Amino acid sequence: MKLTLLKNGTIVMLVILFACSLNAQTEHNHNHNHSDMKKEVNSSDKSQDIQDVENILIKYKRAIENLNADQTLELFDNNSEVFESGGTEGTYAHYLDHHLGPELKVFKSFNFSDYKVETKVDLPYAFTTETYVYTIVIKANEEKGREERTISKKGVATAILKKENDVWRILKYHSSSRANKAHSH
Repeated sequence: MKLTLLKNGTIVMLVILFACSLNAQTEHNHNHNHSDMKKEVNSSDKSQDIQDVENILIKYKRAIENLNADQTLELFDNNSEVFESGGTEGTYAHYLDHHLGPELKVFKSFNFSDYKVETKVDLPYAFTTETYVYTIVIKANEEKGREERTISKKGVATAILKKENDVWRILKYHSSSRANKAHSH
């Protein structure tokens, strides 16, 4: 009789352990699937962040091509830092007032071509590398004895952006260029 109770008790214990094991496996699968869903959502969010970051860069590029950077201040953080071809330009506001703004006034046109961008998001930051060829036509200026001329260069720019309150802004922007032998005029 004791042997039967022991067998029955063992069977009951095995049934309980099996049931617990099934419950734990179901819970693990639920958590695993939920985790996968979260990864998909995060991946989708990251994809949207990449699009948002690249849209900031495109807005900046288009403003330069339109020779009108008036609306670009909103793309940069107030404490941004700009570096161009080995020089420190200060904040973007300073760069716009003392460098880019005056330059755009003497350009007849500014065009980007062969544009590529690589973007990595590691919230709340994004890191970008742009490569391109830019072609500038400088207006003639009789007073200064300057003839119209065209400059074509290969360029690269890196940027660090930060997302705050669902808005991406450029914190650091560094661009440099070199002669474009394929497009020299």
